[in-house]
Amino acid sequence: MEARVGVEGGSATRKFLHHHHSRQAPPPQQQPQISQIGTVPQLLAGGIAGAFSKTCTAPLARLTILFQVQGMHSDVALMTKPSIWREASRIVNEEGFRAFWKGNLVTIAHRLPYSSVNFYAYEQYKSILKSIPGLDGRSRNPGADVFVHFVGGGLAGITAASATYPLDLVRTRLAAQRNAIYYHGIRHALHTICRDEGFFGLYKGLGATLLGVGPSIAISFSVYESLRSYWHSQRPNDSTVMVSLACGSLSGIASSTATFPLDLVRRRMQLEGAAGRARVYNTGLFGTFSHIVRSEGFCGLYRGIMPEYYKVVPSVGIVFMTYETLKKLLSHGSFS
Repeated sequence: MEARVGVEGGSATRKFLHHHHSRQAPPPQQQPQISQIGTVPQLLAGGIAGAFSKTCTAPLARLTILFQVQGMHSDVALMTKPSIWREASRIVNEEGFRAFWKGNLVTIAHRLPYSSVNFYAYEQYKSILKSIPGLDGRSRNPGADVFVHFVGGGLAGITAASATYPLDLVRTRLAAQRNAIYYHGIRHALHTICRDEGFFGLYKGLGATLLGVGPSIAISFSVYESLRSYWHSQRPNDSTVMVSLACGSLSGIASSTATFPLDLVRRRMQLEGAAGRARVYNTGLFGTFSHIVRSEGFCGLYRGIMPEYYKVVPSVGIVFMTYETLKKLLSHGSFS
């Protein structure tokens, strides 16, 4: 989910990037060159890396969304088992190859403000938390540091997700369109949703998003830290970069598995009333959960999980490599 992924460009990726730099810092005389690049280059590097990663994995992301919403307006009894290759072939034959990137422009437009709000909010929340006695670092309690990073990251994720949520909703609606086009681009979608459903129509499904932020960060953080510590205890000479990539990918898979039902419910709530269609779920977040389980079974909550799994590893790897490359380039630029 995007908040994850706020954790989806998110906390696991940012965490293993942090460990990579802290464990392989250059000697003191060379330190300012790369490890300190300033706020603007860091935001640019993070935003561009996230946008590039999303673009590369957009076909899998669109397949995930299409599978997630399959049971919403269809007769579940007549639905076939989701097949990535069959659906990919249908997209190419009916909509053209470029249709794999439907909604990707709004994803890119979402990345930079999301990263900026997340970064700024995290620093503010961290400062507030460190002003609390016992969390100011003077006691040298490692648990206090973990608490500050965890709570600060969670609050920053909630703030960023809330501030940029309309773009996430528009992305879902554009990506879920097949042959019948109702929303013609970002501006038209925003205008049409406000006209047809009111301003708060832009925030459908926000509750499911915010509910998933805490568990997503908790799982990513704990799985990453546990795997990294165990790996280093067993194989201390392995490449830090490879350990970070592997642990980041596995923590992403664990987080996706645990929070995917919330992501699926969020997508379906985002599409409630889209294109003038009748509402399907009228009982709120938990009523939507029970409706899906009753009509599609427990497995219905995991419809579309396979393309989500397939995109985790390349997504983490692309973010890592792009961020590192851009950070080095920008450290020599005019912003540093």
